[in-house]
Amino acid sequence: MIALTASATLHPLVLPARADAADADDLISYARVRNASLIETTGRDDELLDPAALLPLLRSDTDATRRQWLIRDGEETIGLGVLNILADDDGRTAFVTINILERFWGRGLGSAALARIEQVAADAGVRKLLLWTQHTDHGEPHLDSPTGFGSVPQDHHARFLIRHGFVLEQVDRVSVLEFDDGSMSALAALRDEAQRLASDYRVVQWMLPTPPEHIARYAWMKEHMSTDAPDAGMGMPAESWDAERIARHDARHLDRGNTVLVTAAEHVATGELCAYNELAIGSRPDETTHQEDTLVLSAHRGHRLGMLVKTAGLLTWTQQHPLSPRVITFNAEENRPMLNINEAMGFTPIAYEGAWRKDLS
Repeated sequence: MIALTASATLHPLVLPARADAADADDLISYARVRNASLIETTGRDDELLDPAALLPLLRSDTDATRRQWLIRDGEETIGLGVLNILADDDGRTAFVTINILERFWGRGLGSAALARIEQVAADAGVRKLLLWTQHTDHGEPHLDSPTGFGSVPQDHHARFLIRHGFVLEQVDRVSVLEFDDGSMSALAALRDEAQRLASDYRVVQWMLPTPPEHIARYAWMKEHMSTDAPDAGMGMPAESWDAERIARHDARHLDRGNTVLVTAAEHVATGELCAYNELAIGSRPDETTHQEDTLVLSAHRGHRLGMLVKTAGLLTWTQQHPLSPRVITFNAEENRPMLNINEAMGFTPIAYEGAWRKDLS
């Protein structure tokens, strides 16, 4: 326990073996505050997780050292902190999060907690902190992205980050597509047209865990996702993917209770997988679907493969998960090729997320 103010303290989160274990009270409090803070920030419930689904995301593995803290006012948990130190950059890059419930804003708790967590990061050798947060527009002046694409309002979160030395590097668009008869008919037409133009390719699909015959090429594409996706000045490290990392990736989804469909494009002449899209849903059949990675390898661009894997994936998905009402996705505002595909499919923007960076001395 570390004192932050006269009444507030910072406590390392000790993870239980299971979310229903006798010692899971702190995990349950952590999940409650995380979810409440997300609703306060976004006004939506599509990213909420129960303790059992959240627990696998909090455990360290060979890809990242993950640490979490509870912020308490007296005996009440009112905030949380997160530090994920990435192995791919030899521990020099970390993701950080500070969430405080709104009714406790303005008391210096976020500043005090961030200072403590930054010191933990610096002591561990971290030199760069990365943070993502959605911003709510209440009529404040906007801060433009240095990429020249998009802006975020200078809301409470932006003002806090700027005050503490973070720099806005990129803006992501949050988009949604509602599933209905009209959207499905449009997707089918777009899929058919993309397949006609991509006659040298065929669609391959699988559910996690990844079948052995696709592991090597899936790992190759995941590795390129870390370097090919626009990240502006964030400086995301290049990731190294192999069969073991694919197994860890798959297990983290399955341990959360997720169902994941991967839709890939295979080059018929070579048998190589060269594009992919991922769709995921949690344990409830009526949850929002999340579209995760989409990538077309650079050597195969210009053949409508992005449109092909996205539309083919969603058409299969809605047959498998008819109660899911919508799909949500995140894209960099400067990623016009992917946004063009999304807009043609009927996705509409619902929010904007700032990507922030702070270099530690």
